[in-house]
Amino acid sequence: MTAGPPPTDWEKARAAARAVPALPPVARDLGDALGHALAEPLTALTDLPPFDTSAMDGWAVAGPGPWRLDGSGVLAGGQPEPLRPGTAVPIATGARLPEGADAVLRREDGEADAGSGLLLDRSASPGPRVPGSEAVRGRDVAPGRDIRPRGQECRADDPLLPAGTSVTPTVLGLAAAAGYDRLTVHRRPRVDLLVLGDELLATGLPRDGRIRDALGPLLPPWLRGQGADVTARPPLPDGFGPLYEAVRDSTADVVVTTGSTAAGPVDFLHDALRAVGARLLVDSVAVRPGHPMLLAELPPGADGRARQLVGLPGNPLAAVAGAVTLAVPLLRRLGGHADAGPLDAVCAAALPGHPRDTRLLPVRRAGRAVSPLPFDGPAMLRGLALADGLAVVPPGGAEAGAVVEILDVPRP
Repeated sequence: MTAGPPPTDWEKARAAARAVPALPPVARDLGDALGHALAEPLTALTDLPPFDTSAMDGWAVAGPGPWRLDGSGVLAGGQPEPLRPGTAVPIATGARLPEGADAVLRREDGEADAGSGLLLDRSASPGPRVPGSEAVRGRDVAPGRDIRPRGQECRADDPLLPAGTSVTPTVLGLAAAAGYDRLTVHRRPRVDLLVLGDELLATGLPRDGRIRDALGPLLPPWLRGQGADVTARPPLPDGFGPLYEAVRDSTADVVVTTGSTAAGPVDFLHDALRAVGARLLVDSVAVRPGHPMLLAELPPGADGRARQLVGLPGNPLAAVAGAVTLAVPLLRRLGGHADAGPLDAVCAAALPGHPRDTRLLPVRRAGRAVSPLPFDGPAMLRGLALADGLAVVPPGGAEAGAVVEILDVPRP
C-alpha cells in the first residue's frame, strides 16, 4: 500500500481554512442582524447624545441661585420651554435640557422653599439670608454640572466600529442609538451537518454494540454560535451511496461530516469526494486528537460560488479538535468576522504533549494559569465538559511556566 502525503502542520491547516473570501454583504433589519459580522464600518448617523440632556433627576437651573421655580417639570421625550436667568424647572434623568439652562442641581442637593417659591442648594456653604426665607442662599452651581452635552459620546459621521465586528446585543443597541434601522452585514454561511455511522443511537442507553450519538447534539449549537446557519440531518448509514448523494446534492456553503475520514472498512468519504470532483486542500493534520481530519473544495454551486467540506473524525473529542482547527476558522472567515487575537495562558503544571504533533488538551483556568484535566482521550467528553479551553501544546509538551495558546471550547 502506498503511503499518503505527510500530514499538514496544524498552523498551516488553520491558515488553509481561513483562505476563503467572505460571503456577500446583505442588508438586515436590526432584529435579524444578531450573530452576523459587519460588512462595512458602523458610522454614527447622529450626535450622541443628540442634544444636551440631564444626567440626574433634579432641577435644570439658569444662572446663579437661588432660583425661582418655573414650570411643572421636564420629562424624557418632552420639549421644554426656554429658561430665563435665575429660574429653575424640575427635570428627569435623560430629559432634554431647556434652552438657557447651564447646569443641573441634583434632587438630593436641592430644596424648594414653599414660602418664597425659591429653589435652594442645600449642599452649599452658608451665605447671606434670602429675603422672606429662613433658608440660606447656596453657592452657584458650576456650569455644565450633571449635563450630558450633545455629542459627548460621538458626533455624526464618527466611526464607531470597524467592518468585521461581530454583531452582539451591545452592537445592536449602539447601532439603534446611532440611528440605524438596518445593518449591512455578511451573509451567514449555510452548513449541512452529516453525522455518519450505523453504530449511532439517537435515544436511550447504549445497547447491542451501538452507542449514543454525541456529536449530533454537540455540533449544531456550537456551529450556530460561530455564525453559521446549520441544517442537521438524521445520522446517515455507513455506505458509499448515501454519503455520495448527500454531498452531491447539498446546496450549503459548507458540508461538515463526522467520521469516515480515515481508511477503515466503512470509511467512504475520500471515495465520495473523488466521485463528486472535489479537491483536497488538507488531508490529515499533525495534531492529536483529530489527525485524520480533512478540508476539501467542492465543485461550485448553482450561483458559481465555491463550497467547502470539512471532514471531522468520529470520536467526540477528536471531532472537536477538528472543528477548532478547520471548521471554526472557515466559518468565521466566510461570515466576515475579524480574527480575534490569540488568548495566551501560563502553564501552572506541565502539559503532556505528543512526541511529534501538536496536541489540543482540555485545561482548567485559575486566573491566567491553566492546568490539565483528566479524561482527555479522543473518544471522551468528560474532560472537555469541565474545561475552560483547549491548550495548544507543542510537540514534546509544555513545561510549567511556559506560555501556551488557549482555544475556546464549544459553547453557543
